[in-house]
Amino acid sequence: MKKIILVISLLCLVFGADAKTKYKYYPNTTLRPDRTIFLYVPTVKEAKKALKSIPDPVHAKKAETLALTPIGDNGCRGQENMFDPNGATLCINEWARFDLFFPKESNGKMIVVIPGGGYNCVCHYIEGVYAADWFVERGYTVAVVKYRLPFGDSRIPLSDVHNVMRYAREHQQEWGVEKIGVIGFSAGGHLAASASTLYVDAATRPDFSILVYPVISITEPFGHVYTGQKLIGEYAKRAQEDAEALAYDQYKFTLSNMVTADTPPTFMVLTSDDMEVDPLNSISYYEALAAKKVPAELHVYQHGIHGFGFNYYKFTTDDWLYDARDNYFEALERWLNKQ
Repeated sequence: MKKIILVISLLCLVFGADAKTKYKYYPNTTLRPDRTIFLYVPTVKEAKKALKSIPDPVHAKKAETLALTPIGDNGCRGQENMFDPNGATLCINEWARFDLFFPKESNGKMIVVIPGGGYNCVCHYIEGVYAADWFVERGYTVAVVKYRLPFGDSRIPLSDVHNVMRYAREHQQEWGVEKIGVIGFSAGGHLAASASTLYVDAATRPDFSILVYPVISITEPFGHVYTGQKLIGEYAKRAQEDAEALAYDQYKFTLSNMVTADTPPTFMVLTSDDMEVDPLNSISYYEALAAKKVPAELHVYQHGIHGFGFNYYKFTTDDWLYDARDNYFEALERWLNKQ
């Protein structure tokens, strides 16, 4: 009898669901997506294999794939690597994907969540699944995008977001969704702002946009040069190769330059003491929106370390946004109800 119990115990350890030894880091939420959809994996069989290989516990039980043809190749090869408790993941390439979360009762709106990470990684706990948790509770359908990193090819991450938007548009009636918006954080905020200004058609244009401590400019004096160089390539090298092409890309991806009257309504939030991304990034974008008479709302709180995301008291005892958190969520919810 003791031998039987021992064998059963060993089997449970080896084959138990989501065994703790399988993943290095776990988010502080049990929320898991209803569907995980790979963008570019050629077959369902390969998608199932990929799902078993990723270092990320946040995924659906079954894998799907759209089997699309990717634009560009970031050159990243080998296994994805999650390197910190915030879910920061490196080397996302052919396994680019999005997680779909469905609420119990839809409010008719969908959010495409774009985590940040300086275009060097994707921080999809505090800026991904935690955001999904908040939105799903309020009736939103949610897609969290684990996009390919650019490594100097600016087409790559934006094409991933465009593909998610197209898929959502194709299925929004089926899901009971009338409007689809984006939310992005830091470099993910730059990508969300790119989606809001560099869309290619009606399907890829968001209906509304939420930018959280976003990178907007990629040049001095207040732009985030590190993010810019990850996106379009190292500036000094590009200047030697083709200074005119570099200047064009720097202008194009300083997104306040790309705002038009058709840019979607935008909600922005940041803190005055952000030491990573200068608050002037958000202010310059807000001024561009105001100049084009695009409905916009800007909230600047006094204190809050860069990266406060959705890592609030539900998931942590150390909320970097401090006592402004409730005010921020109330303002965001009020604004969203009007979109």
